[in-house]
Amino acid sequence: MRTNTLLIVLALMFIAVPVVSQQPKTQTVRIPGTTVEFELVYIPPGTIELPDPEAPSKMTTVEVKGFWIGRTEVTWDEYGTYAFNSDIKSTEKEREADAIAKPSKPYGAIDRGFGYEGNPAIGMTYMGATRYCEWLSRMTGKKFRLPTEAEWEYVAQAGGRWKREPFSPEELNKYAWYSANADNKPHKVARKQPNPWGIFDILGNVKEWCQGMDGKPVACGGSFQDPAEEVHPGARSYQDPSWNMTDPQYPKSRWWLSDAPFVGLRVVMEE
Repeated sequence: MRTNTLLIVLALMFIAVPVVSQQPKTQTVRIPGTTVEFELVYIPPGTIELPDPEAPSKMTTVEVKGFWIGRTEVTWDEYGTYAFNSDIKSTEKEREADAIAKPSKPYGAIDRGFGYEGNPAIGMTYMGATRYCEWLSRMTGKKFRLPTEAEWEYVAQAGGRWKREPFSPEELNKYAWYSANADNKPHKVARKQPNPWGIFDILGNVKEWCQGMDGKPVACGGSFQDPAEEVHPGARSYQDPSWNMTDPQYPKSRWWLSDAPFVGLRVVMEE
């Protein structure tokens, strides 16, 4: 009798604990009129605690809805198609995107000599990043935008698996390009290990433009130029005049940051 009872209990325990797949839900998007593709990962809804923008010493709980996010930072293959590729004008008109604004080429090499194919797009202003999302939305018929600060950190923490605090240099080296291992340059995306939700380079490589909790631009995560203690889910940077100091234009460019090769972007697609 005891044996039968034990078997029944074990059977019920097995039924009550479902097997959960660790593989992220993904989809691939192609930019119409090109061969350029990028991958998105689905992020489930949840909540996250962040400093209250009106009282930074206090924490506030933010509800995050489900969304899709770029598995990697936006590369030059993607951003360059928007900014510099004139061969897709007919496709843009078909998508009713013929009136969209585009940036002029920056002074010097577009990639700053760091590399183009597979490398993160760098040095665009917050406006340049948002305009790219608008263009991508028109081209694909899907709603793309920059992450909110809460969405970005929710992804960076992977639902609480990582904390908003620095890693040890040994641990950070597995996931991020930062000052100690990057040789003072950004690297091709997806060369380090992804975070627990399958997202590459969410820390380091380039800081990523987001919409801040206060509605203003903020660059999150740290970059290849930053030391380990400044590369973590809670790392934030705000544009100041030094990011565009050597721009010879007056007024300064609305599209490019002459002295900020450390900033880029990652896209969100709404459900």
